[in-house]
Amino acid sequence: MPADPQRRPVAAVTGAGRGIGLGIALALADAGFDLVLLDIRRDDQIERAVEQLSACADRVRFIAFDLAAIEKSPAVAQEIVAAFGALDCLVNNAGVQVQVRGDLLDVSPASFDRVMDINLRGTFFLTQSVARQMLMHAPVPGGAQPHRSVITISSINACVPATDRAEYCLSKAALSMMSQLFALRLAEAGICTYEVRPGIIRTDMTAPAVQRYDALIAGGLTPIARWGEPADVGATVATLALGNLPFSTGQAVHVDGGMHIRKL
Repeated sequence: MPADPQRRPVAAVTGAGRGIGLGIALALADAGFDLVLLDIRRDDQIERAVEQLSACADRVRFIAFDLAAIEKSPAVAQEIVAAFGALDCLVNNAGVQVQVRGDLLDVSPASFDRVMDINLRGTFFLTQSVARQMLMHAPVPGGAQPHRSVITISSINACVPATDRAEYCLSKAALSMMSQLFALRLAEAGICTYEVRPGIIRTDMTAPAVQRYDALIAGGLTPIARWGEPADVGATVATLALGNLPFSTGQAVHVDGGMHIRKL
């Protein structure tokens, strides 16, 4: 059946129940997207997120999905397309930090594997499954169709090393390469990929280090001297998902207040 040229675009966001993921989902809803929220379990935070998003998006669906369970990725991608008729944007946001920060020489195989299984392995195979669905359900030539994209949230640590969380940095650097690889593979189908690198963003993950980051920001760590907010990342993702950078693919966009700029 031909796609409806008037339909709302559809976006799936992993780790959408809180923090940066929720900020992204809110921005996409405001931009006119229907939403699929992917998170490991349905809890009170997810319930609040669904309620909040339902006030500004026509359709919001939650799917419980453990990103590390890569054998379930194809079924999840198929379920989204079956429910909405299309999937125009995948936002790879879900990820984990290291459980214990410490010396690079003390990183354990268990910690390394946990971070890589979720941040890299799970994200790669979900993206692969979604890309297959996007290619199978290509838009009708000549019709007005939503921009199609894969947007991966990495981190400033994709390019700025932190030796007290080595496995996290490695996973984010690998995601940067993943985004470029999919850019090359999917460009001919009109699907763009982008990497977004947040810096210091005010979330539950950064809450334990508020005083430390306050001092660093006050000391000039970032040229824009404030915390980043989930809405800052959301605004960037919405810009990309809407196709407002139409001749760009595969590059990284920093949302870090200029933290990545090398200073002498």
